[in-house]
Amino acid sequence: MATVTLLIPTGKRKKIQYIRKSKITINEFLTMKLKQCILLAFLLASALGGQAQESKPPITWKDIPKWEYLRMNVMTISNNAKWYAYAEGPTQGDLNLLLKSAFDTTKYQYNIGGEAGPIRFNESASHVAFFEAAPYKTIKANEKAKKPSFKNLRLVTVKDTSSVLFDRARSFEFSNEGGNWLAVRFESSGDGPKGPDAAKGSDLLLYNLQNKQTFNIGNVNEFQFNKSGQYLAYTIDANNKNGNGVFLRDMQTGTTYALDNDKAAYSKINWNKEGTALALLKAKTDKAYKTPVYTLIGVKDIKGNASNIISYTGLDEKEISAGFGISENSTPFWSKDLNTLFFGIAKLEKTENKAAADSTAQDSTKIAEKKPAPKADKDAEKPDMIIWNWQDKRLQSAQRTQSNRDKNYTAQSAYHIKSKQFVSLADSARKSIALAPNQDLGYALDYTPYEMASSLDGQQFADLYLVDIGTGQSRKAIEKLYLNAIRNLSFSPDGKYLLYYQNGHYHNLNTSSLASTNLTNKIKASFIAEKVDNNVEKPGTPNFGWTADGKYVFLRDNFDLWKVSADGKSAVALTDRWKDQQWTANRLLSNLYPDDDFTDTKKDQYFMVFNEGNKQSGIAVLKSGSNKLEILQHSDDLYSSVSKPKQANDLFFVKENNTTSPELYIAENSTFKNTRKLTDNTPKKDDYALSSGAKLISYVNDFGDTLQATLFLPADYVEGKSYPTITYIYERLTDGTNSYSQPAFPGGGFNRAVYTSNGYAVLMPDIAYKLNDPGMSAVACVVPAVKAAVATGIVDEERVGIHGHSWGGYQTSFLITQTNIFKAAVAGAPLTNMISMYSLIYWNSGSTNQSIFESSQGRLTTGYWDNWDAYTRNSPIYHIKNVNTPLVILHNDKDGAVDYTQGIEYFNGLRRLQKPVTMLTYNGENHGLAKEVNKKDYAVRMMEFFDHYLKGATSPDWWEKGIDYLDMDKHLEERAF
Repeated sequence: MATVTLLIPTGKRKKIQYIRKSKITINEFLTMKLKQCILLAFLLASALGGQAQESKPPITWKDIPKWEYLRMNVMTISNNAKWYAYAEGPTQGDLNLLLKSAFDTTKYQYNIGGEAGPIRFNESASHVAFFEAAPYKTIKANEKAKKPSFKNLRLVTVKDTSSVLFDRARSFEFSNEGGNWLAVRFESSGDGPKGPDAAKGSDLLLYNLQNKQTFNIGNVNEFQFNKSGQYLAYTIDANNKNGNGVFLRDMQTGTTYALDNDKAAYSKINWNKEGTALALLKAKTDKAYKTPVYTLIGVKDIKGNASNIISYTGLDEKEISAGFGISENSTPFWSKDLNTLFFGIAKLEKTENKAAADSTAQDSTKIAEKKPAPKADKDAEKPDMIIWNWQDKRLQSAQRTQSNRDKNYTAQSAYHIKSKQFVSLADSARKSIALAPNQDLGYALDYTPYEMASSLDGQQFADLYLVDIGTGQSRKAIEKLYLNAIRNLSFSPDGKYLLYYQNGHYHNLNTSSLASTNLTNKIKASFIAEKVDNNVEKPGTPNFGWTADGKYVFLRDNFDLWKVSADGKSAVALTDRWKDQQWTANRLLSNLYPDDDFTDTKKDQYFMVFNEGNKQSGIAVLKSGSNKLEILQHSDDLYSSVSKPKQANDLFFVKENNTTSPELYIAENSTFKNTRKLTDNTPKKDDYALSSGAKLISYVNDFGDTLQATLFLPADYVEGKSYPTITYIYERLTDGTNSYSQPAFPGGGFNRAVYTSNGYAVLMPDIAYKLNDPGMSAVACVVPAVKAAVATGIVDEERVGIHGHSWGGYQTSFLITQTNIFKAAVAGAPLTNMISMYSLIYWNSGSTNQSIFESSQGRLTTGYWDNWDAYTRNSPIYHIKNVNTPLVILHNDKDGAVDYTQGIEYFNGLRRLQKPVTMLTYNGENHGLAKEVNKKDYAVRMMEFFDHYLKGATSPDWWEKGIDYLDMDKHLEERAF
């Protein structure tokens, strides 16, 4: 019998004490006089099969703007690990900055306005600096009025929280290891002349953190402290270039030196790692050329005014290739031995008058053999057109989209100081070079032999050349290296070997003899990534690079981690048959030792680990001198953002799961025996009904493969009760089982947190693909996953919807042609006709879709003319008569990924067949929604649609009968958020 729990009041009126609990039956309760008791809670246990819970409201879309959360992207930890700071606040509103001690309860709070910016501690953590923005409403009003919003900079002394505020600050830096100075650059006043001679500089304030003295430098454009903080390099950019130059200030003595002065523009300041040399560029107008001529400036042996200064243009000596000059689009840098400067060169076009004068002078003694070509009439009208040619290695659309990249192309070059010799290290075919650690050689990749084929089928290859840095001479070392292998290239610390992957194995290339050694052929494991099911050639598993002594490389098969000798003669497994437990090391945390270029096995090395079976993750350590990777901590959580402060042995990390938002933790002394949580994210989480957790489901697809799906439970889940469910699809999604969903307005319309809060379960299955059957593979995986979810009793099979965006939108639009298991569907930006889509343009890049079909998500092996059955079998449009599921399509008119015509084609086909369908188009939007107002509108409409079909809510008017064009403005005005 169901019962009601009561607290029986005792005592006199106005002095009631609730001291006695009593459980009575429902019938008994109904016969009681209400004034005799106060009802606190009741649960119809036999009907609901659960226990009493406090009722909390679900999150609505109107709650999102005030939802508060911590901004992890600006969180900062001091070098001594004693302090940390972060911003928190509502999704739309003013934020607070929290400055906290990591070892006690000390906490300070500052209002920082409507947006969060960088937060920085100085080296000793005596001070912290951060921006304070304008209020949120002011920022939004300024955006609407197209007015700038300015920021102030607050500098806080940590020990007593005294602070200084700097108005209208643009940027700031502490003086690195010196740590005693703060440099603040301010916004310019906007006064002065406009045009090419307008000043780019503004005031730079130097603030001494110890004695609070200040020094102002006017018209500063760029500034950088060196590593020790002793020197500040800065450029002056004043009106009409008066007094322009690059200057060096000794922060210990206050002495400033002019390294170079000229009526020119200076840019690209770049200190070397040690802070003992810097390089930059100088641009000066030259009437002989259409664009400014750039000079390379190198400064080394920094000793104030006695610094060694190198200036190189390359034009007078005619050393740089004819028609080329130093490029503005690359940042120059010094070699480690300070004997070479590296920089880029680009085309440098002469003015017509100068070119004609040179030509006349050169040919004055010669008789012209033919008449010059007639001069073009500048006033004549010319057509506006593009010529597409079948021999173009890149489509005209791709060339147009990538034109800025092409214009800014630079060929990496070197200037050897002692020999005063220019060497070109790259050219139009081998455009860039990756230097070996010793910088005596590098490798360059030549894609040109395969560029045409790659633009057609997407299979990307390149020939690898080794380049001698001293002479610029190159040797072809590896032919037709696959793109996946290119991403795994790495030189040994001494440059004697180059690690690469090819044809299912890792190899070491001897950079002197060009002999190659197979490192993995004797290891009884596969180094071909087994989960990559695109149409690619033997994709490789990751490698984690070289040990600092150059004796070993860290390689990973699909599960186990190996330490393999450089000669391939020995291989030690650092993990013990991890495949049996489904563990894998997925990342080496090299960021913990930022000064180390390679993995120093004399230090403890940390890895992120992940379990493919139960989706747990954690942190593991390879202790100094050890050959065993030890998992320090793992749980049903997702670990991320591991960091180690420079002056401490503590580890900080972020942990979250499907019911707990990301939180910062500390593991003191890196032991993980006693970790502490340092933050309290999403403070309003207890005010709303949120997801009750997740279940991992195992199922077998129609191909016989065992796969997994994650079923996220609705708020207030009660065992034995079934719920309406949204099936959200893309590819493999279960690795996100322990990820937290932040309530938000997404660009794709769907937010897991909002749906589970509103009583939906959310199913996210893994999809494994067979070549030439992408759509049928989705059916073979998703339908069995839904049936397995229904079998749990959690999913109501009569109330299952489906949604996906982009590739998920394609699969959604295809699935509803093959099954009626879904009662409603929303397909975002779906491709619907593989044949028409195949040869259309991916406008965001300008390239053809053909490569996507044949080597990426399309998973087809050739063009449709040789594979007609596969293309039609997997195209939603060819099965459109089978659709019985009500469908909403989102397709924006400026979609640069999936052509807008794909949505139109599917909509018109369904409309012609009088199938229930509505298409939403947000004008001017690309593949996903970017404008906040559109995100809100789509999110609300999607839920209204699903609520109608899966919860029985009233049908929205825009779905039920549509909105006439002339009534659209009124409709949108009425629905304004």
